[in-house]
Amino acid sequence: MIVDAKEFVFKAPPAIARAQRVLIKPSAAYPVPYPVTTSRKMLSAIINGIRRVSDADILVLEGAPEGSPVRPIYQALGYDFPRVLMPDVKDCIWVEVDNPLTKPLAVPTFWVPNIILSSDYLISVAPLKIINGQCNFSIMNLLSLLPSSKYGGSETGGWGALYSLGIDRVVADLYFTLPFDLGIIEARQKFTSGGDPAQGEIEECGKVFVGEPYQVDREAAEKLGLKAGYLDLIEEARLDFEA
Repeated sequence: MIVDAKEFVFKAPPAIARAQRVLIKPSAAYPVPYPVTTSRKMLSAIINGIRRVSDADILVLEGAPEGSPVRPIYQALGYDFPRVLMPDVKDCIWVEVDNPLTKPLAVPTFWVPNIILSSDYLISVAPLKIINGQCNFSIMNLLSLLPSSKYGGSETGGWGALYSLGIDRVVADLYFTLPFDLGIIEARQKFTSGGDPAQGEIEECGKVFVGEPYQVDREAAEKLGLKAGYLDLIEEARLDFEA
């Protein structure tokens, strides 16, 4: 679903009313405001929408590149929401989770924060970003949930070992292993960078994409005339997975 950004109000899906814990994964790896990171305004809209229908625990979870502390980034971005827990990925307890695909594309198991597994509803909310020609939308946003300390190297934010396997394949595997319920792409503006993830060109877009993560990423890519390898891989793997 595509809505006008000026008219966007987060309407919590019915499943949230039954949830005891809702986890929100923003894009907040750098102390740089929107559109590099998820805006405080968008997070506030989501939290308020949840509160209208539920008293569930709300968690905002992010990890910084190379395992740096994320709390200073939260502070710089104004993430100071009442009654919201804001853990750091690097401080979580890790659990090894099997990739449910019978033939994993790149990674048979992932180490992930245990609080993801104990949450009832999972939301990924990310800006509309294109980095080095790569779509960085709601599914790519899940990458910083992984511990950079376990996946090696300072390259590409501490996930050098994963990038060496082919990041599109890794992200497709991650989509099936961490089945997030909702994807939101904050597309009031489009951010395009040739390499530096914190600096680039900004264009007005005026939209918000909301829906199942694969669907919103596909819709955004098609709207912009972009190709995303991980989306094609997910589509192919889904046929085998559902069969």
